[in-house]
Amino acid sequence: MKSHYRVVVIGGGVVGASVLYHLAKLGWRDVALVERSVLTAGSSWHAAGGIHALNADPNIAALQAYTIDLLSEIEEESGQNIGLHMTGGLTMAGTPDRWEWLQSAYRTFQSIGIEDCRLVSVEEAVELNPIMSGDGLLGGMWADREGYIDTTGTVHAYATAAKKRGATVIEHNRVLELNQTLEGWDVVTEKGTISCEHVVNAGGLWAKQVGRMAGIELPVSPLKHHYFVTDTVPELAELDFEVPMTVDLEGFTYTRQDQKGLLVGIYEQNTEHWAMDGAPWDYGMELFQEQLDRIEHELMMGYSRYPALENVGIKTWVNGAFTFSPDGNPLVGPVPGKRGYWSACAVMAGFLQGGGVGKSLAEWMIHGEPEADVYGMDVARYGIWAENKQYIKETTGQFYSRRFVMTYPNEQLPAGRPLKMNGIYGDLSAAGAVWGQSWDLEVPLYFAPQGFEETPSLRRSNAHDIVGNECRAVREGVGLLDISAFSRFEVSGPNAAAWLDRLMASKLPAPGRIKLAPMLGHVGRLKGDLTIFNWGDGRYWITGSYYLRAWHMRWFSDHMEDGVSVRDLGEEMVGLSLAGPKSRAVLEAALTDGDADALKFMGCAQMDVGLVRCAVGRLSVAGELGYEMHCRAGDIKALRDTLLAAGADHGMIEYGFNALLSLRLEKSFGIWSAEFTQGYTPGQTGMDRWIDWSKDFIGKEAALKERDAGTPDKVLVTLRIDAEEADASGYEPVWAGEDKIGFITSGGYGHCVGASLAMALIDKAHAAEGAVLTVHVVGVARQATVIAPSPYDPEGTVMRG
Repeated sequence: MKSHYRVVVIGGGVVGASVLYHLAKLGWRDVALVERSVLTAGSSWHAAGGIHALNADPNIAALQAYTIDLLSEIEEESGQNIGLHMTGGLTMAGTPDRWEWLQSAYRTFQSIGIEDCRLVSVEEAVELNPIMSGDGLLGGMWADREGYIDTTGTVHAYATAAKKRGATVIEHNRVLELNQTLEGWDVVTEKGTISCEHVVNAGGLWAKQVGRMAGIELPVSPLKHHYFVTDTVPELAELDFEVPMTVDLEGFTYTRQDQKGLLVGIYEQNTEHWAMDGAPWDYGMELFQEQLDRIEHELMMGYSRYPALENVGIKTWVNGAFTFSPDGNPLVGPVPGKRGYWSACAVMAGFLQGGGVGKSLAEWMIHGEPEADVYGMDVARYGIWAENKQYIKETTGQFYSRRFVMTYPNEQLPAGRPLKMNGIYGDLSAAGAVWGQSWDLEVPLYFAPQGFEETPSLRRSNAHDIVGNECRAVREGVGLLDISAFSRFEVSGPNAAAWLDRLMASKLPAPGRIKLAPMLGHVGRLKGDLTIFNWGDGRYWITGSYYLRAWHMRWFSDHMEDGVSVRDLGEEMVGLSLAGPKSRAVLEAALTDGDADALKFMGCAQMDVGLVRCAVGRLSVAGELGYEMHCRAGDIKALRDTLLAAGADHGMIEYGFNALLSLRLEKSFGIWSAEFTQGYTPGQTGMDRWIDWSKDFIGKEAALKERDAGTPDKVLVTLRIDAEEADASGYEPVWAGEDKIGFITSGGYGHCVGASLAMALIDKAHAAEGAVLTVHVVGVARQATVIAPSPYDPEGTVMRG
């Protein structure tokens, strides 16, 4: 063991070994893995080892596919047998909604390039897995690239391949302390202190303690998970092939063959957390006693699905702990506020996702950004509010119990809620607000009569007409929206303008003006679709998506310069927005100091609205004449009361974000996480029209290469879809004849134009207005036509007033 390495990876499970391997593969040889016991002495040794390419998040599915491709490579490179059995896999549905969801999911996988899957009938599924009963099933999805591996062999393959590339593996050496230094970190171990530039927490069951060593509270918790392996099943022994990996969604079980027996895993509804403060240091190769009373219901369904099990014994029970995050996805990346500290934790499906996690983190560390859009597993998708132990317990338990439970796009899950409620939460609830969640904040989705309950659905729900009425009220009159769920950052200091000018690709606004501002990463892909306010007194605001607060603040901090201060106003400032042709009249009636008529489109100024001093901007995501009014958190109730009184004579209504999403589609306004992500470029998304090419900015060199090469192969278009009772939502494939030419980025119903609309990223060759294409909506092929952007008010005259 040396006294210095460039990177120290803490944890010798599959994730830590993968990170080590990928760092070495990308050229960093001076890297070491430190393990308190031996490799695999955590969750890795007792994991079931199943692999499959399918995931509800397409970006994570792509990383899983990478992991599967990598397995045979590391086996060959290391010379270590990993016991790879590529049996194929089945996912079975037993309810009409679930079967419909599988048909829709099949099309989503086609969109992201997973072509080796297909839908199968119950009869075909039973032929593929003869020991499975088809009773109660409606259909399934087959995937070629599913199977299982030997978990211990796979970890050693990663580690051996890493060592062959120059990396170091140090076993039997527990980390005792982590101390941050000017150069990086001092890692205090049982065998001495190691200094390093970067430290990676791949601690698995011990991730909580390794985080606390650095003053970090990671939102993770271990939960107990059961599987068992049977004695020889005669019906399996008679077959001349291995039965496929099989998931019974309605039975909460997964299975794979284990020699001539069957491994059956259970995601029980009755969850049990363990060691929420982290596993004991001397824990590692132990298991818990099986708890049959806790899994009885799921166990009975498993035996019903596989009747052959009734006649065989159980050879081995495994009840072991695995670490989960609140949404079940990994926590990966640089931890905000802790330079040089990286997370590679909560990788619940380590043998399936570990390769992708290692690749992305190594790219991030070495090149500054990962190749793939990994926001779905970025540690910065959570804030300090997620450190609360009750929140962690509720949300991790909810994810575990719903592992095989279908979640509808319009379904709001209850765990960890309500958490943050602004000052008008009670008033909006009394007015009928139905709530959703953005990051930690409750946000109004729509306003419904007392006692109304929305039915979860893949199709247009029973709230469809309610949302439509809100849309029409905004277009025809005026609507009031709680916009507390916008992020707000204040930038000040003598070098504020110069810093912003380098960070943003657009021109900066003049004093009293607002500009839309794309922000790019170093490789030229998007880092934000932001809005810049210049208040004229040396202060600027950056506004954007509320749920990206920690993510964007990390980027700002990583690029900080002297003479600049950036402050997150998310706990201080909130706001309300007026939109609609009567919004100016309402604001004029409410103003006690200021001139609404003098505030031109994309202008901003300080105004008094009733008793409340507001920072007012004239812009509207709804594409209407509109005003955003930002105020102190404690003033929002007074502001709302003032505006409601001023709007009473104008028929003003309150509306929610579901209506806003419909209104913005009618304007072809893209949003982050749909049309704009860190996986797309400004040229693909049309954001290049805001770029100021005359100045220097982060990502300019890569953006120039795209510009000078001509229009990208794929471009963003608006589609009108001949849909019935259902609308596109995202990642559905778009076809020109038999050729897949792109995918939907987002969609919904345009209530005021009377059409099902979507935005899509498609091949330029098929993007001409009037082109007739095909889109799968909830698995059903529908005709779609490329239309001109902004089907409502295409010239933008309404919002300019």
